[in-house]
Amino acid sequence: MTRFPLHALALSLALGLSAGAARADEVSDAQALLAKGNAGDALKKVDQALVAKPNDPRLRLQRGNALAQLKREPEAIAVFQKLIETNPELPGPYNNLAVLYGNQGDFEKARQALELAIRTNPSYATAFQNLGDVYARLAGQAYKKALALDKGDNQLPLKLAVVQNVFEPSVDPRAAKAAAVAPTPTPAPAPAPVPAPAPAPAPVAAAKPATPPAVSAPAPAPVVQAKAAAPAPVVASAPATTVAAKPAAATTATATPVAKPEAPKVEVTKAEAAKPNPQQESQQAIEKAVQNWAKAWSQRDMDDYYKAYTPDFKGKAATRKAWEEDRRIRIMGKKKIAVEVSGLKIKVDGDGNKATVTFRQNYTSDALSVKSSKTLSLVKSKSGAWLLSQESSS
Repeated sequence: MTRFPLHALALSLALGLSAGAARADEVSDAQALLAKGNAGDALKKVDQALVAKPNDPRLRLQRGNALAQLKREPEAIAVFQKLIETNPELPGPYNNLAVLYGNQGDFEKARQALELAIRTNPSYATAFQNLGDVYARLAGQAYKKALALDKGDNQLPLKLAVVQNVFEPSVDPRAAKAAAVAPTPTPAPAPAPVPAPAPAPAPVAAAKPATPPAVSAPAPAPVVQAKAAAPAPVVASAPATTVAAKPAAATTATATPVAKPEAPKVEVTKAEAAKPNPQQESQQAIEKAVQNWAKAWSQRDMDDYYKAYTPDFKGKAATRKAWEEDRRIRIMGKKKIAVEVSGLKIKVDGDGNKATVTFRQNYTSDALSVKSSKTLSLVKSKSGAWLLSQESSS
């Protein structure tokens, strides 16, 4: 059973705290130790801080995270349940409790906990993502039960395809068969009658006797040619083609001088396009930066993904290193990822060094498909590269 990335989720929690809450560095130190995998040291540090602040929610949350990393899941569940009792307005404990239920295979309890997390904070993106994973697992269990109960049902493969369509775009097998049959009745030889009129005079002599109607069809063609070449009816039999070729050549000759005056116009257009437009160049560079960011994410290229952000970007994590570790676990934990952006709207600030980009994002992973509106803030670095400084989804 694939385990949920608890560590990655814990680092991204944001809790509203009172003035008497734990100092930021105490929590940050624990998060940094957890990010390195030193759960034992993190637990000791948190327990020491809890002596002075036994009711601090952030310290208690980190204690539960440390216990979970140490595989002491029953103790971690008890910590999160107690934290929910004393602080029911915080979404983080619900979320991490759901992760532990998911690791145990109890996806129904995980679903209930995540829905409570979303109810406390409707904009809690992490809970929405995990809920999608939970629904995918529940759907998989339902399909396995259906397969076990109805082994002789020939429609079961089609039912699975329908389930996959909920999360990922795929082709309905029935549509695929229809598409395979469709090209058969369309005969490509339809254009064959077009070349037939051209050699009409020659085939008349060598034509098979079985096709007398075909002779009557091309018959009007020579009459038309005779009208066009009225002064030379004798030539209409064979040299008609030669006569037709001569006016064609004359037409080409007359067309050539017409094309010449247009040529300089094209050159003028090129010269005008060559002039640099700073605003247009910025728009193109920003769009390319966003596309490269999505490409690195889709290809799970962590080096290029990190480089797409400003060096000081850390998201909701305590440190840049913690954010990088969180993203690495989330991205590399998927077998495949596809990120598509569309409908980009770019707004560049007056100084030309900052920009805001809004667009529609279509994210698809192993068993999750989410469409959302995304907003990115970008800044222009000293080297001229556009880097992400902020991001948000809705």
